Amino acid sequence: MQVPAGLKLGFWDWALANPQAVAVVEPDGSQVLAGDLLAGCNQLVHALRGLGLKKGDCIAFVLPNSSPVLELFMAAAQAGWFITPINSHLAVGEMAYILEDCGAKAVFGSARYADRLISAVEQSGLNTEQCFSVGEAIAGFSDFGALKADQSAERPSDRAAGSPMTYTSGTTGRPKGVRRAVFDAPPEAVSTQQALFLSLFGMIPGSQHVHLNVAPLYHTAVINFASNHLHLGHPVVLMDKWTPHGMLERIQEHRVTTTHMVPTMFVRLLKMDETERMSYDCSSVSHMIHGAAPCPVDVKQRMLEWWGESVYEYYAASEGGGTLVTPQQWLEKPGTVGPPWPISEIQIRDDEGQLVPTGEPGTVWIAMGDHKFKYHGDEAKTQEAWRDRFFTVGDAGYLDDDGWLYLCDRKADMIISGGVNIYPAEIEAVLLQHDQVMDAAVFGIPDEDWGECVHAVLQLRAGVEQIEANLRTFCAEQLAKYKQPKSYDFIDELPRDPNGKLYKRRLRDPFWAGRGRAI
Repeated sequence: MQVPAGLKLGFWDWALANPQAVAVVEPDGSQVLAGDLLAGCNQLVHALRGLGLKKGDCIAFVLPNSSPVLELFMAAAQAGWFITPINSHLAVGEMAYILEDCGAKAVFGSARYADRLISAVEQSGLNTEQCFSVGEAIAGFSDFGALKADQSAERPSDRAAGSPMTYTSGTTGRPKGVRRAVFDAPPEAVSTQQALFLSLFGMIPGSQHVHLNVAPLYHTAVINFASNHLHLGHPVVLMDKWTPHGMLERIQEHRVTTTHMVPTMFVRLLKMDETERMSYDCSSVSHMIHGAAPCPVDVKQRMLEWWGESVYEYYAASEGGGTLVTPQQWLEKPGTVGPPWPISEIQIRDDEGQLVPTGEPGTVWIAMGDHKFKYHGDEAKTQEAWRDRFFTVGDAGYLDDDGWLYLCDRKADMIISGGVNIYPAEIEAVLLQHDQVMDAAVFGIPDEDWGECVHAVLQLRAGVEQIEANLRTFCAEQLAKYKQPKSYDFIDELPRDPNGKLYKRRLRDPFWAGRGRAI
């Protein structure tokens, strides 16, 4: 990647050179200038060092989308700290576990989550002197603004690259922190690497972009995309809660060029009244990037018809990645998540670790040069994830003759019925094509004869009666018999977090209570 002469790459240098540039647009529409964000970032480093934080320590936050999140992120990134975003929807015990496990030396919270956060801090054994309220006061917490007051806004000395330590969702057992050691590099070296990732999509230093952040910043990809854009000098527009209308309004108002989404958002956009959604001017968008889950082919085709060739897709995880497919490449090979990144390699292996033939599904394994990570406090899980240079997060997929990856599903979500592997994502994609289905979750439930059978839980359009017979006919036309749901449930809303991640275990676990899995 070539950096244009004279261009400052990395948030800290860019903000110093362009203090009057808009860095963040808050959810309420107010603007934060680059110079002010930088000053707050520097003040935080001075203040927390004054409280005893050292390189390698961890800070954590439970906050809504707002500029203080990015301020904390940029402070940690230049002070050599880990930073742990905590999902604001977690229960008290879940919050307490992460606070204790990550070893947080400072915690930043919003009064919006005060009751659970206060209890979590108590359970984790943290001293409230280490805790700070951002915005409205939280009983027993110190004030975030007062922490920074009277601190120097000058660049701190002894700068060192920090790193997010995000926690996996934990499909089995407790979530684990994904931890990388990057403290031997200056902050600018890491920000250059992050900018290089955006250049894979054609967004290069010196280009003019406006990034719309539509999902919670506690998600790995979301905070990475937001910070990456700041490192390239691109303003970031924040949404506090995603809605289809709210997103389209902000794209039109701010002439947004880039955003990062998940397929669930695509589905909900496409379920809008067509006249209404087409009334918004979205012509400014050049990069609508999506990942996090397999995207149904029909859904992506409809998004491409609407948005033109701006819909990019990638495959990665908190642990690393991955692949990338441009709109043009995907149209050549619908369904693919693309070839590996230039620094990555992809292999498909069976349960014994042996390579499988082209076109045959197996577990996806990834190598990224000298990239390494470990699961904080869990050496056994770390060893399980790695084989020589390659790691896996348990996804299932296959490669075509050109080495391009196609995802099947999470291996943990795979259904085995009568010895046959069934991938729920394929069935969910079919169900979502039905015009009365708003959302779908498919998983295996106990079956005395087959071990497991396919069960579907659906959210239907408002006012629609249960249409099970119609759905059975619809699926029979598009799915092999063994893939068709044998039973259905209908609920008002599927349990998803604000980023669209489905908590499938909440739906599946009651069917298996007291039985143990049959596979």
